[in-house]
Amino acid sequence: MSLSIRNQIAGTVTAVTSGEAMTTVRVRLDGGQEITAAVTTDAVKDLGLAAGSSVNALVKATEVALATGPVEGLSIRNQIPGTVAEVAAGGAMASVKVDVNGGGLTAAITKDAVEALGLAAGSSVVALIKSTEISLQAV
Repeated sequence: MSLSIRNQIAGTVTAVTSGEAMTTVRVRLDGGQEITAAVTTDAVKDLGLAAGSSVNALVKATEVALATGPVEGLSIRNQIPGTVAEVAAGGAMASVKVDVNGGGLTAAITKDAVEALGLAAGSSVVALIKSTEISLQAV
């Protein structure tokens, strides 16, 4: 299946915590990072997700925020450290490719944010992704 979602990271489900409507799914990415996805309980059942299931975590580039270091006092649980590989800036927006253990992420952020954070190839960053913005694909 071809998708327009640039961020497709392989991993393995480590835990599933079900609720009435929503379920949190912990995933160990192939690079070793742990992330949490919040998806509907129906989706978990339809995909047959359980500990040990192989999945791809899917995140739109517009849903990836960048920080110059770990952030505390924030509800965003998914914080993945990496290094900027490339910045492609246009008039208003920029595409920032980030190398992380086991792969890469792309963040679509404003050109102003790139300048304010001083982002360039080689910069250390932390990718921030809300758990509700991660979709899962069973593989």
